[in-house]
Amino acid sequence: MPHVDLNGAHIHFTDSGGDGEPIVFSHGLLFSGAMYSAQVAHFQDRYRCITFDHRGQGQSGVAPDGYDIDTLTADAAALIKHLGVAPCHFVGLSMGGFVGLRLAAQHPDLLRSLTLLDTSAEPETKENGPRYRMLNLVARWIGLWAVIGRVMPILFGQTFLNDTSRAQERKKWAKAITGNDRIGITRAVIGVIERDGCADLLGRIDIPTGIGVGDEDVATIPEKSERLHAAIKGSELALFSGAGHSSSIETPDQVNALIERTIQR
Repeated sequence: MPHVDLNGAHIHFTDSGGDGEPIVFSHGLLFSGAMYSAQVAHFQDRYRCITFDHRGQGQSGVAPDGYDIDTLTADAAALIKHLGVAPCHFVGLSMGGFVGLRLAAQHPDLLRSLTLLDTSAEPETKENGPRYRMLNLVARWIGLWAVIGRVMPILFGQTFLNDTSRAQERKKWAKAITGNDRIGITRAVIGVIERDGCADLLGRIDIPTGIGVGDEDVATIPEKSERLHAAIKGSELALFSGAGHSSSIETPDQVNALIERTIQR
């Protein structure tokens, strides 16, 4: 699988190739670019689909530092430039959305459109911080397997978790999450917990923007997406029915439709 050394990190990516306009997908915390498999399958016949794993997650290398959101944004910008795909359509979920917001405001020449999924411009809430730090401590010193039962209801909505027909999917994603490198993933978690907000950047975003959030998302509640929508001029807000925090997995058809509308705008 292709890797490239950029910005002090060994970054894994996938590239469907082709002559279509490029779409770059940026994943959420604890996942990898694989969380967009349904989107790549849907779009790759018409678009050049690129996924990548943030440093310390998935198949990317564990860097000694640089897990703050500004550095992750620099990683994404470097990859877009390295692949020569600017301006691209950018899709970011949760942590990937933190990156997308900063790219759109600070590097407008790199993006053609922006789709934001289950994300926010706000810092982590004071209520979530201690709980996430405790889970992270257990994951670091015991293993991700010890916290997966607590993590799944944060990452997925009740509709997905209780659907008997999707039991194998739940096992697949639980295995993928626990398969992350303990050091890399816990460094990534700290980067998310300690992030600064970027609400002051939203007025600078001037590209077609679609904002989607699961109606069962407890990690990034829908009200945060409503505030994004109010601050980004001309944006569209979509509420995904039956989705939690991992909408690209839980409700792929609804997510694909939002990406399609955003690209067409």
